[in-house]
Amino acid sequence: MNSLKRRLFAILVAATGIIWLVAGAWIYVSSRSELEHVLDTRLQEAARMVHSLVDGHNLPASGGAGGQALLLPETSSYERQLSCQIWSLDGRLVARSTGAPAVQLADNVDGYSDRVVAGESWRVYSIEDPVKRVRVMVGDRIGLRQKLVTDLIIGLLAPALLMLPVLGLLIWASLGRGLRPLRDMAEDLEQRDAEDMRPLDAGKLPTELQPLARALNALFDKVEAARRHEREITAFAAHELRTPLAGLKTQTQIARAASDPAVRDHALSQILVSVDRTTRLVRQLLALTKLEAESPVARTLSHRASDLLAEIVSTSPPAANIRVDIDPALAEIRLPGPRETWMLALRNVHENAIQHMPEEGVVSWRPMPGATGILIADQGPGIPDEELDLVTQRFYRGRNRSPSGTGLGLTIVAIAAQRLGVGLELSNRTDGTGLQVAFILPRS
Repeated sequence: MNSLKRRLFAILVAATGIIWLVAGAWIYVSSRSELEHVLDTRLQEAARMVHSLVDGHNLPASGGAGGQALLLPETSSYERQLSCQIWSLDGRLVARSTGAPAVQLADNVDGYSDRVVAGESWRVYSIEDPVKRVRVMVGDRIGLRQKLVTDLIIGLLAPALLMLPVLGLLIWASLGRGLRPLRDMAEDLEQRDAEDMRPLDAGKLPTELQPLARALNALFDKVEAARRHEREITAFAAHELRTPLAGLKTQTQIARAASDPAVRDHALSQILVSVDRTTRLVRQLLALTKLEAESPVARTLSHRASDLLAEIVSTSPPAANIRVDIDPALAEIRLPGPRETWMLALRNVHENAIQHMPEEGVVSWRPMPGATGILIADQGPGIPDEELDLVTQRFYRGRNRSPSGTGLGLTIVAIAAQRLGVGLELSNRTDGTGLQVAFILPRS
């Protein structure tokens, strides 16, 4: 059952039905007990009334086999169903009411008793008169009692049962009215176009729907932020690609028109530079898009830092007069998280260091004190202190930018570190000879 309204209707009807069944059972038991008590009391009163009549009349010495008729005052329809017998203490039927059986209704005991007479069950109350030496017995058929109880219960429960369909309709209508705000919210969302990310007014909604509205508003904010980010990426990518593509076209035209081999060779070299920069930009854009689509990763796997760095150095284009120094102690450092994400972070920070190096120098990788992380240091120009917090922004290129840079390298490093759950710190070397980047590992 996928309909919320029908599900709530079924739950409410079932709960109401159970409550009514329990209430009906309780009414039946309590009413039956109370009615039995009332009928027993009336039986006792009738017996005492007959006994008072006996005290005021002279009874015949012998009633014969059938006894004479004794008419009781008829004050109610129920009392007309009572049967009365008067028996002498020596076992002779002295008198009986109209319709009363000729067989003794009860044994020679005072008070209430149950007995089967001629196949019928009777409830009898007996009173002995030692002065008159007679016993008065008044009884009624238990079957009639049961019918009276049943009629009473039906009279009590029938209106409730007849109202069940009406109650069902009221519940259905109430659910429709109660769920109306949900339908209104759905209609509002259906009428919006794809560009409409206006937040829902949670304050006007019922309390139960406000968490849903707040969650939808948060989702709208995330979607809007993602779309804004996509627009920014597209705009920046178009801007950044325009320069190398224009350079490619210009250098191609120069190469085609040049008659001097030296000019043509220079133009072809510039074409290769533009192709390399464009390739790097596209690769970094793809890496950035992939990283931003990922969620924070679990750190169930770990990798030896020296192995990852050795692979990065071996697969990176060689740089003349630039030496890469990897401290052997990095073999003891384990980097937790997916290998691919670590490779993106380490490769980009390594390439960034190479690009900003002068013609000669050393790029060094070493563990941080206490094996709390790893650190790369170069001998480039460094980054002005006021720009250290800005260089991880997309397409930000500071004053000491490289001609082949894209403004995405450190952005990828920062996002990868965030996904890996590690800290990232950028600082200038204390001796003023370059930049150092630290990856701070989480404590175990």
